[in-house]
Amino acid sequence: MVAAPVLEELREVCQPQAKLASRNGEHWAGRLYMRRLSLRLTRQLVRTPVTPDQLTWTMVVCGVLSGAALLVPGLTGAVLAALLMQLFLLFDCVDGEVARWKGQNSATGIYVDRLGAYLADAALMIGFGFRAAESGIVGGWAGFDGWVSLGLATALGVVLLKASTDLVDVARARRGLSVADDEATRPRSQGVASVRRLAAAFKIHRVTNGIEASLVLLVVAVADAVSGGVEPTRWALGAVAVITWVMVPAHLLSILASSRLR
Repeated sequence: MVAAPVLEELREVCQPQAKLASRNGEHWAGRLYMRRLSLRLTRQLVRTPVTPDQLTWTMVVCGVLSGAALLVPGLTGAVLAALLMQLFLLFDCVDGEVARWKGQNSATGIYVDRLGAYLADAALMIGFGFRAAESGIVGGWAGFDGWVSLGLATALGVVLLKASTDLVDVARARRGLSVADDEATRPRSQGVASVRRLAAAFKIHRVTNGIEASLVLLVVAVADAVSGGVEPTRWALGAVAVITWVMVPAHLLSILASSRLR
């Protein structure tokens, strides 16, 4: 078997600083701890026939299963969902690292990667709704009530947030423009810029991301266990839904007020 590459050499190729330093190019958990773990897994995977696309599909499966895990009631389902979202993040790091080392970057991989992000976050919010409705594969079944509908509405909002960001690249590509850099994301209006800085300071928008939402769910699952009901989950879902749908028009305004489409 081919010898495993040296970690420092692997890091130089697979974790370019330009990507890690980009404000929108790397999740905070990737910078904080996951890139340290992913590089060690990548070191073993680059010695095998596994392809980056196979790893990306594995990422997608983990993300969707994270939402499905929330159908398991109690703390067990929340723990499974959080662990699966961590695996989602791990494979999200590893597929790109293997692709860079093997020189196997592809449009298909990029497409499936983005599709996986949509599916994972939406699945988690839908699972959130079922959990709030006390519906699951174990125990009682409350049916499609208002809580499930709220989970679906939150999932739609999360998808719209991601789509509005990705459509910037689509619009620029169709105009023959290069990918917008971090500077282009700054609003031209001082008022919009001030509101954006205030929102960024509190980091509340992060709960619309599946990784953060899974951690919120884990915390409220503990609260559910203590209270003996699902009221903490319902309050949390309501808060995430409000934040999501406040962000949808705010994010659109931020895009239109910046230089991203110019």
